[in-house]
Amino acid sequence: MPLALRHDRTYDERYQAALTRYYAEAGAGGIAVAVHATQFEIRDLSTRLLEPVLETVATSLRDHGHEDLLRVAGIAGPTAQAVAEAEVARELGYDAALLSPPMGTPATETEMLERARAVAEVMPVIGFYLQDAVGGMRLSGRFWRAFAEIDGVVGVKMAPFDRYRTLDVVTAVLESSRADRISLYTGNDDNIVGDLITPFEWRGGERWIDGGLLGQWAVGTRRAVESMSLVHAARGGDDAALRRLLAVGPQLTELNQAVFDAENAFRGCIAGVGYVLWRQGLLPSTRCLSHREVLSPGQAERIDALHKRYPWLSDTEFIEEHRDRWLS
Repeated sequence: MPLALRHDRTYDERYQAALTRYYAEAGAGGIAVAVHATQFEIRDLSTRLLEPVLETVATSLRDHGHEDLLRVAGIAGPTAQAVAEAEVARELGYDAALLSPPMGTPATETEMLERARAVAEVMPVIGFYLQDAVGGMRLSGRFWRAFAEIDGVVGVKMAPFDRYRTLDVVTAVLESSRADRISLYTGNDDNIVGDLITPFEWRGGERWIDGGLLGQWAVGTRRAVESMSLVHAARGGDDAALRRLLAVGPQLTELNQAVFDAENAFRGCIAGVGYVLWRQGLLPSTRCLSHREVLSPGQAERIDALHKRYPWLSDTEFIEEHRDRWLS
C-alpha cells in the first residue's frame, strides 16, 4: 500500500481509500499497510500518519464489503514501539503484523527474536527479510529457525533479493516443528515467477511458496491476480500455463527493474510505484514524505517504455473503467 499525498505533501484520505478499493476489486487476497512502500516516515512525529493511514484502509475495506481480505499492518522500531504499533493495528482490526527489521538502531539476532516474541503476544506475526539496499540486514539460518519456532509466527516474507538467503528461510521454516502453520511469501520482486513455481521437497511431498507480498504487485494488481491463477494451474500440471509464466517472468523482472530503479541502487523504488499509480489517476501526486524519495533521471521514461512494450502487465484499462467510482 503506497501513501497518497497531495503536491504539498499533505495526506489525501480520499485517494488512499480509492487505492484500497482498487486492490480489493482487482482480486488481491490481502493488503499490507504501513510497510516500506507506505514510507516509514509516516511514524515520524512531524507527520503522525501511521494511525490515520491504517484507519483509512481498514474503514474503506469495511464500508465496501471487503473485510474478508487479509489485513496486514507493517510494524517497525525497537520493541516498545513495535508492541505499541501492534496494539494500534489490532484495535483497528488488522489480522497480522509484518515485522520490519529495526532500522537505524543496531540489534542482535537475539534481541530481534525477543522483539518478535513480544509482538507475537499482541497479534500474529509475519517475518520480513528485507534486502540490504533499502535498509535490511543479513540474518543467519539459525535466526530463521528460531524465529519459525515462535508461537504466533504465521508467515515469512522473503525479500533479500538473494537466492542463497531466500533458501536459508525456506529451509529453516520447513525444518521447524511449526512448518505447517507458517506461510511463505515471496518479496523478491526481481524473481517473482521463479519463486512461485519452484517446488521444495517436504515430508515426502512438495511445498510451494504460498503467494507474494510484493511492492511490484502494488501496480498491475489485477494482472498479478491473473498470474497467480496461472501459477496454481502450472503447479497442477498445466503445461500451457507454465509456458506462459516462463515468458512473463523476465518481462515482469524487466518492468520491476525500472519501477524499482534497480540501476540506481533502488533509490527511486517508492517513487517509481507512486509514479505508475499517479499516471493511472490513483494517486494525487508522485510526492513522498522525504524530499530524497524522488524518481531518478530517466526513470519515468523507462517505466513508460516498458508499459508500452508489455501492456499486458498493466491495469490501465481496468482502472479507467472504475476509477471515478472508487474516488467518489
